[in-house]
Amino acid sequence: MQITDEVTALKGIGEKSAKLLDKLQIHTIDDLIHHLPRDYEVFEDAVPVGQLEENCKNAMLGKILTAPKLLKLKRLSMLQFYAGEGEERIRITIFNMPYLAKTLKAGTTYVFVGNVYKKGSYLCMDQPSIYKPESYAAKRKELQPIYAKTKGISNEALTKYIKASLKELRDLPEVLPLQTIRELGFCSHLEALRMIHMPESKEQLLFAKKRLAYEEFFYFLLSMNFLSEELSAGSNSHPMIPVADTRRLIEQLPFRLTASQRKVYEEIENQMCKGEAVVNRLIQGDVGSGKTIVAILCLLLCVANGYQGAFMAPTEVLAVQHYEEIARMTEQHHLPFRPVLLTGSVSAKQKREAKEAIEEGRYNLVIGTHALIEDNVIFSKLALVITDEQHRFGVAQRDKIAGKGENVHTIVMSATPIPRSLAIVLYGNLAVSTISELPANRLPIKNCVVGPGYRDTAHKFILEQVQKGRQAYVICPMVESGIMEELENVKDYQKLLQEKYGDAVRVACLHGKMRPKEKNEIMDSFAGGDIDVLVSTTVIEVGINVPNATVMMVENADRFGLAALHQIRGRVGRGEEQSYCIFVDTKGSEASKKRLDILNHSNDGFHIANEDLKLRGPGDMLGVMQSGDFAFRFADIYDDSAMLLRASGDVKALLAEDRLLEMEEHAQIRHQLELLSEQDYRNVL
Repeated sequence: MQITDEVTALKGIGEKSAKLLDKLQIHTIDDLIHHLPRDYEVFEDAVPVGQLEENCKNAMLGKILTAPKLLKLKRLSMLQFYAGEGEERIRITIFNMPYLAKTLKAGTTYVFVGNVYKKGSYLCMDQPSIYKPESYAAKRKELQPIYAKTKGISNEALTKYIKASLKELRDLPEVLPLQTIRELGFCSHLEALRMIHMPESKEQLLFAKKRLAYEEFFYFLLSMNFLSEELSAGSNSHPMIPVADTRRLIEQLPFRLTASQRKVYEEIENQMCKGEAVVNRLIQGDVGSGKTIVAILCLLLCVANGYQGAFMAPTEVLAVQHYEEIARMTEQHHLPFRPVLLTGSVSAKQKREAKEAIEEGRYNLVIGTHALIEDNVIFSKLALVITDEQHRFGVAQRDKIAGKGENVHTIVMSATPIPRSLAIVLYGNLAVSTISELPANRLPIKNCVVGPGYRDTAHKFILEQVQKGRQAYVICPMVESGIMEELENVKDYQKLLQEKYGDAVRVACLHGKMRPKEKNEIMDSFAGGDIDVLVSTTVIEVGINVPNATVMMVENADRFGLAALHQIRGRVGRGEEQSYCIFVDTKGSEASKKRLDILNHSNDGFHIANEDLKLRGPGDMLGVMQSGDFAFRFADIYDDSAMLLRASGDVKALLAEDRLLEMEEHAQIRHQLELLSEQDYRNVL
């Protein structure tokens, strides 16, 4: 069997199963073996109630002590009973599974697996997984892979297909320098995949992940190195001079620019006006640091010199917000902007007319989403492209918009706080400018880290804020139940809150599986104040600015990287009112408490990133969303930072020896790089 074979070459996969796998972007054997587990389930020893630990996941062995009682609250059903032994008992609550009332009988012994918390004087466990003791014993101490799946394809089926593929494959071509493999003690690529999918221990899993993380960094940096040469070759083809418009706008703003904002703008202005090389720069600033006003000043410099600028945002909502803000400032301060909005929802007629006007130069600033990249968007005199939230666009996408002019100045902005040592490696082709301070008028967000037992109190606090006219977010790691049952999911959580609050509070949900139009409508409604509480996955991490939102509640906060949590927290604290962030730590371990305590005591993203880098060793495996911002399949820039730095040095040494990879011993590396380039591998960043 070859990795290029279609999945139907595998015994047991027919046309029907192949169509279902297609929904998971699995077409070939290569796709199948690289469909990685989202997490692993570990079956620990089952203990009696007296040995349970609060605020973390437990496996409890005990009898059902009371007959299960079925309660119905409108659209929500609740099954409750006590389990344990004698006087030592725990209250079990199961939502929306009324049929279990006939199956679970008093006096029967089971193993209940779930998070334990205390409410009042008694212990509670909600929505546990339930096993017969003998079946649980068979799974104990195993690492069971959990895959992203689709309706019609179970986790068991995916496990079976992947195991069969790895058994059939005899070998995979080695794509790393043999010397590197020897020096780092790596296993083969095929063996690493086998360990990832079928780990015999946590140590073996981490050993395999280390190899694959290095490989991914190696090829990413190799690819970026060639891109760096292409970008640095350009000279400044758009000579500019300092203009009065920017100075006047700075003086008329209702706030003073921070020293960092002034410094970054002056660096860019100096290079655009006096520098010989084209600007190719990353503006890195914490959430709320004021990157957008710096971008507007750069665009103002560009259009005041007679050129066109483009401002690309990752979501339609954010693009509209940028457009409306610039249009308002243009009218208020009599700026020379002639802006136009170009997004997916703009009508065909409006698009056609806008594109004609852009090509003729009647618009000097184009603000939009991916629509700016379309081939038929032609500029007459494009000199500057600014990309907001740059990690949402791939390198190839940014190249395409920049390619609509000759030697176009390029600025990308990111609110992702990355330690400088890593930023220099990841953005080796970009000059890095940092806005290191927040505006003086921002109230610091008040944070708290709590256990699951605090949920009711948090929900009451959200209700109080809504009654004061404020809005709130609740973030869940999962879209729906069925993949990792112990984690909160958006769909069930929305129903729970709507049931709890009733018609007095407008609750909506948002997640990545929705169609773009539906997502935009919900975000628009929330931004417009028509939704009080938005239950969402991390899709709100960028692309929505609602100053009226004052509460952020993050469920299963222990399952996210600190950088991702800080980004999520940045959605509140954008207005004049005091804002709050509640992190629910469902694991309750010493490690999770220590990590989340960093967020509890700091709102400084760069401090958090550096502390995260110190704390996060190789122990997090492949859990839900680690760094949260980079689409690497195996690697995490924090967990695997040592591998990233090592790969950077190895790539430099390789290219110093063989700049164009022409030597025979590097033929497989060159071939692999070509394959990855065809797959838009550089779109990771």
